[in-house]
Amino acid sequence: MLHMMKSMTEGSPLRLILQFSLPLLAGNLFQQTYNMVDAAIVGQTLGALALAGVGASSSVQFLVMGFCIGTAIGFTIPVAQCFGAEDYRGMRSYIFHAGVWCLAFATVLTTLTALLCPQILRLLQTPGDIFGDAYRYLLIIFLGIPFTLLYNLLSGMLRAVGDSRTPFFFLALSAILNIGLDVFCIMVLHWGVAGAAFATVVSQAISGILCLVLIHRRFDILHLRREDRVWDGHRAANTLRMGVPMGLQYSITAIGSMVMQSANNGLGTVYVSAFTAGMKIKQLTMCPFDALATAVSTFAGQNYGAGRTDRIRKGLGIGLAIAALYGLFAGVVMGVFGRTMSMLFVPASESAVLDASGLYLRRLGYFYWTLGLLGVARMCTQGLGCSGRAMVSGAVEMVARILVSVLLVPVFAYDAITFGDQSAWVSACLYIVPMCFAVVRRLPGKGSGAER
Repeated sequence: MLHMMKSMTEGSPLRLILQFSLPLLAGNLFQQTYNMVDAAIVGQTLGALALAGVGASSSVQFLVMGFCIGTAIGFTIPVAQCFGAEDYRGMRSYIFHAGVWCLAFATVLTTLTALLCPQILRLLQTPGDIFGDAYRYLLIIFLGIPFTLLYNLLSGMLRAVGDSRTPFFFLALSAILNIGLDVFCIMVLHWGVAGAAFATVVSQAISGILCLVLIHRRFDILHLRREDRVWDGHRAANTLRMGVPMGLQYSITAIGSMVMQSANNGLGTVYVSAFTAGMKIKQLTMCPFDALATAVSTFAGQNYGAGRTDRIRKGLGIGLAIAALYGLFAGVVMGVFGRTMSMLFVPASESAVLDASGLYLRRLGYFYWTLGLLGVARMCTQGLGCSGRAMVSGAVEMVARILVSVLLVPVFAYDAITFGDQSAWVSACLYIVPMCFAVVRRLPGKGSGAER
C-alpha cells in the first residue's frame, strides 16, 4: 500500500507538515474526546468524589503510560530515518528489535505496576474517601499497558513511513467504542470508575489489534522476512538508545507532575476535583501542539536520513511559528472560557470546584505559547536522534515543578499550583530551544541518522 506512505524529503515543508499534522490532530482530538467522556460521565453521574478518584492518580498514569508511549514512539525513530534513506532492510531490522523490546517492557511494567498500585496511591497522599475508586481505576489502566505499547509502536511505525491517516481512523473507531462502553459499563452495569477504566483499556486494545491486522494485510514493506528476524547487538542497542531516553523524558516530566499532584492532593478534595477538570481541558487544547510536534519530528527524521539538512531548518522554523500562534489563541480561550468549560465535568452546583478550575486554566493561558515551542523543539531534537538532550529538558521541567511544590505550595497553597506548569515550560524552553538549533546547525550534510 505504497500510496498510503509518503516521503517528506521532497515538496513544500509547510504543506507536508500541515498535511501530516491534520490526521494526527483529528486522532488526538478523538482520543481526548473519549478521555473527556470518561471524566464527564464519571463526574456527572457518579459525583465529584468519583471524579477525584479518577484524577487522583493522573500524574502516575502519565509517568507509567507516558514512559510506554514515549519509548514505543522512540523505537520508531530509526524506522523513519531508514525510510528516508531508502534503507528498507535496515528499517525492517529495527522493526524486529522494537517489537522484541516492547514485549519485554510490557511484561515487566505490567507486573510491577499492578503489584505496587496501593503503595503508589499512598505515596501520592490520596485522600481516604477516594482511595478505593482511585485503586480500582489505576489497577485496570495498568493492566492495559501491553495494549498501550502495541498501539503506539504500530501507529508510530505507520507514521514513520509517512502514513498519519491510518492511526487516525483506528482512534476514531476506538473513541466511538469507548463512549458506548462508558455508558454501558457505568450506567447499565453500574461498575463505577472501574467501568470507565475498562472502557478505555478495551478501546485501546481494539485500536492496536486493528493496526496489526492492517499492517499484515496491506503494508508489505513493513513485513518481517526471515533474514530480518535476526538479533543484531548494534541495532538492539541503538533502538534502546533512541527509545528509552524518550520514554524517560515523558516519565521524568511526570515525576514533577506527581510531586505537584501530591502537594495538590494534600489541599483537599475540592482542589483535586478542580485540578482534574482543568487537566482534562488542558489535555484537549494540547492536541494541536502534539500533532504539530510529531509532524515536525517525522519530517526531521526522514530528511535527516536523506541528508536534507536545509529542509530540517525550514521545517523547524515553520513548526515553531505555528506553535506560538496557536498557543497565543488557545491561551486566550482558556482564560476567558475556562470556568465554563469546566462545567463539562463538574456540576454547576460545585461552585468552589469550578472557581478553582477556572483560575488554574486562566493562569495557564498566560504562558501557553511556551508549551508549543517546547513541544516542537523537543520532538524535532528527538527525531534527529538526540533523545538524551530531549530527556534533559524533561529533567528541567521536573526540577521546576518540584521546587514549586516543595517551596511554594506550603506558603501559597493552590495559588502556587496554578503556576507550577508554567514555571516548568519556561524553564525547559530556555534549554531545549537553543539546544535544538545547535543540533540542527551541527548536522552532517548527508548520511542516515539511524546508524549514527
